Amino acid sequence: MSSTCSTVSRELDEPVAGTAATATTWLLLEQPGPWGAKALTSSHLDPALGRALEAAAKNTGVRIALIRRPGRHADSRMPASRHVYVAHTVPGNVWFHEATTADPARLLDLDFPALGRGDAAGFGSVLGGVPHRGDPLALVCTNGKRDRCCALLGRPLAAELASSGVEGVWEVTHLGGHRFSPTVLVLPYGYAYGRAEAHAVKEVLHGARKGRIVTEGCRGASAWERPGQAAELAVRRAIGEDAAQVLSVVRTEGAAPRWEVTVAHADGRRWRVEVDQGASLPPRPESCGSVLGSPARMDVVAVRELTTAALAS
Repeated sequence: MSSTCSTVSRELDEPVAGTAATATTWLLLEQPGPWGAKALTSSHLDPALGRALEAAAKNTGVRIALIRRPGRHADSRMPASRHVYVAHTVPGNVWFHEATTADPARLLDLDFPALGRGDAAGFGSVLGGVPHRGDPLALVCTNGKRDRCCALLGRPLAAELASSGVEGVWEVTHLGGHRFSPTVLVLPYGYAYGRAEAHAVKEVLHGARKGRIVTEGCRGASAWERPGQAAELAVRRAIGEDAAQVLSVVRTEGAAPRWEVTVAHADGRRWRVEVDQGASLPPRPESCGSVLGSPARMDVVAVRELTTAALAS
């Protein structure tokens, strides 16, 4: 087998469902130039500011990432004003705002717990942000300092999408799951995709514009923990549901290695989904250069629609 972690994962047909990074809210800051492995503190962003932002976001449900336009990343061009995006991804309260700022330190004035809960009011008052009215964003992980697969596979994908005229394409610092490269996060709905190809990303973006979710190649919705991600996708596939914001994970019972997840539809239907955590075998590298391991996988064992009597009990 080939040495890159993504090639090994693909050859072993490792499932991608239930592997997305978790965040109720994504906060994105434009930061051109090179990125280190821990980009918030190893880029041209002031590392003291990066540490302060990490501390402010901790345990709030907000995940911060740096973004840049696809292409060459020379050190010499720093924009006078940088793009900032924030997206809350919990169904029923999905919103997406954008702003620009000449001073990234202003992000420290944001109310991170409120953003994590889904309250956008503070973002506008601090940064003058407005609801995003453009195309959905496709964030392609390209940080080769985290893993070489992200650079070898992610950068060409981002460049191909941008050169073909796809709007809303950015490179992003880290989405997790290097072995599923190229990895892509689509906002505002927060669904992540693995082993992405340009034609598939275009289909995902076309669906997102119409409020539809493509499940092929989907790793899950970042709003949910990993058992919930796998359960929500399983229900979508079982009933052929592609509308965004109609399914929610309302209860997760149990602990590793087995959970019972309740998924609710906006129309009142509910399902009980059994999810088992297994070990991916044979052992494989979780990232390039790492020791062999058996990363956890989320296996949906059963999907059962709950009857009226079951809901009442």
